[in-house]
Amino acid sequence: MRRPFTLAVAFLFVAILLLSTVTYTVRFTERAVLTTFGKAEESDIKQTPGLKFKWPYPVQSVIKYDTRLRYVAAAKQQQQTADNRQIVVEAFAAWRVSDPLQFYRAFSNAGTRAVDHYAAAEQIIRSSLGGGLSAVSKFRMDELFTTAQSGSKLSELDGLILQAMHTSEGSRSALASYGIEPVYVGISQVRLPESTIRGVFERMTADRDKIVRGIESQGEATANTIRSQAMSQAETIRSFALQRAEEIRVQGDREAAPVLAQLNEKPELAVFLANIDLLRNATGKRVTLVLDGSVPGVPLFGSSALSRLAPGQLPAFIPPREWLEQRPAGGGSGSGSVIDQGGR
Repeated sequence: MRRPFTLAVAFLFVAILLLSTVTYTVRFTERAVLTTFGKAEESDIKQTPGLKFKWPYPVQSVIKYDTRLRYVAAAKQQQQTADNRQIVVEAFAAWRVSDPLQFYRAFSNAGTRAVDHYAAAEQIIRSSLGGGLSAVSKFRMDELFTTAQSGSKLSELDGLILQAMHTSEGSRSALASYGIEPVYVGISQVRLPESTIRGVFERMTADRDKIVRGIESQGEATANTIRSQAMSQAETIRSFALQRAEEIRVQGDREAAPVLAQLNEKPELAVFLANIDLLRNATGKRVTLVLDGSVPGVPLFGSSALSRLAPGQLPAFIPPREWLEQRPAGGGSGSGSVIDQGGR
């Protein structure tokens, strides 16, 4: 019972294995090239989708190409515009396999897989795209990049690059001979060369430095003007203050001259007034002062301070200590006096 089942499974496995070697499937997005001992003819191109039959390898083999669009980008190239402006342009191209047989014959030496054939084809397309970028020299910079209502001519440049790829690619023949069809191209990036960018930044830096130096120079000039004006005004104010002070001093001297003349005639009166001023200044507040009797002005509060003066005589000096010691008992001040202003 087990043996027939095992034989059936083994037979089914062998049948599937054999079937996979003699059949293949073509999708609606693919084109297949059926080769016999590595050779293929026009009749060997399979374009209709579905299940197909072939002889087992190594008699026949199948390589499938996807006919959908593929993309390739060219390396950045420095180009010169019609007005002698240097720019760096990067473009891309969309392409597809238009003739599977030509494509296979052109790139079969690159490998046995379709991905190897794609890689080899992209190198040729990239070279053709780079050659087509020379059409940039037919346009001015303001034609490619403008804000005018007429618009930019970048689309026209794309058309010229695509036309150049269809016709030739330098020393090589047209891409059609490789079974390649370029569908459209586009400019993906445009920028200035590194040297130009560096020069622009250096000029911008120089311009900023020039502006900074101008502002600093203007600020320094303004500061010097303000400083000069301030010094001039300060000197004017100082001169006016000195002149005014001198005038006040002269006027004070002039007004004090009669008083000083009178005081010189009676020096005793000047001393007396000085003592009175001292007392007035010292006792102007509600305070109690305990002072030594030798302090100027204090002996005037003693009872014997005026006892020895002749009629009309002023106390022009502080009475000696022996005068104070000879005062009557209970009156005047000895070596000190107490002045109480709290009850005034």
